[in-house]
Amino acid sequence: MTEANTPVGSGTPDGGQDSAAGTWDPLAHLRLPDDPPLDVLLSGTVFFDLVFTGLSRMPGPGEELWSEGLGSCPGGIANLATAAARLGLRTGLVAGFGDDAYADWMWDTLAHDEGIDLSASRRFRGFHSSLTVSISTDGDRSMVTHGHDLPEPLSLLIDGAPAARAAVVDLGGETSWWSRLAATGTRIFADIGFDETGRWDPADLAPLVHCHAFTPNAVEAMAYTRTDTPDRAVRALAERVPLAVVTDGPGGSYAIDAATGEEAFCPAVPVTALDPTGAGDVFAAAITLGTLADWTLVERLKFASLCSALAVQQFGGSLAAPGWGDIADWWRAMRESADGGDLRAAYTADQYRFLDGIVPDHPVQGKRRAQGTFALRSDAGEH
Repeated sequence: MTEANTPVGSGTPDGGQDSAAGTWDPLAHLRLPDDPPLDVLLSGTVFFDLVFTGLSRMPGPGEELWSEGLGSCPGGIANLATAAARLGLRTGLVAGFGDDAYADWMWDTLAHDEGIDLSASRRFRGFHSSLTVSISTDGDRSMVTHGHDLPEPLSLLIDGAPAARAAVVDLGGETSWWSRLAATGTRIFADIGFDETGRWDPADLAPLVHCHAFTPNAVEAMAYTRTDTPDRAVRALAERVPLAVVTDGPGGSYAIDAATGEEAFCPAVPVTALDPTGAGDVFAAAITLGTLADWTLVERLKFASLCSALAVQQFGGSLAAPGWGDIADWWRAMRESADGGDLRAAYTADQYRFLDGIVPDHPVQGKRRAQGTFALRSDAGEH
């Protein structure tokens, strides 16, 4: 759920307002008539996420605990799709949906509330949605998931998707269609998950030959490259892809862009993290935006780190993904604190001065983070 009519703004914009959708378009100044209809294409599994918050501990056997908060939202690949769409990227999602009430709500939320193109997605008759229950306790989380494989592979639907400037993909998913997409000029940004087998076989990285960027975390990057530090890992990965990025949580992020010759390190924005769910998706969406916008490498890392920091301060996957309203609010507050003599804020404001050329300087209808529950629209309106 989003708040669609909240004014935001500060700085001198380098983007524009999309009058049709009423949202801020950070790529408006770069768009040409013959551009692809989408900025980013995604494919994967959508889950219905139920997120319980405000518990100090997990319940014991036979025990019932009441949580202080409850949120629900589309999860899985929807976390990344929502993060990209809220940053103003024209986002398309290829996914399989069931025919149950959960799927009805998730389809409506993604297509109408978040403005995500689902034209290449499909509803399957007699198929129910995958579901995850997440319980957040003391900054950590535990999850229980139930679901089934789709009746047919998503690769069969990819060719029917609108053209896109970029695609964000998972090395652990289907890779057969990457070469076809790359051949059309789509830049592919790849990520990878934890290898539960413990083998960390470098052969798993072979599909990177089709990719523009690779954005693993430090544990994954060091394991696959057989290195012992994130900076050594990013150098090894830079031999495989034009843009290598390694994230290290509170330890910051490292990147090398072979196309420009840039190398950069960015410390993490210090915040109190409540829920890390979806932070990596937010980082990937922000890196994709910065690359498409031709920002410098250090600006891309700083922006992605900021967006991730804003996300982990909220509970609940896609619900926590920040929009331009949240970014503008943070930047305005940081500058006001700096002008008021706060030395730490002054240092941070100096590091993020490039936002003056990105954040809108006039009111726009920016999407923001919001709490959401699985409810009737009339209930949402009343409350």
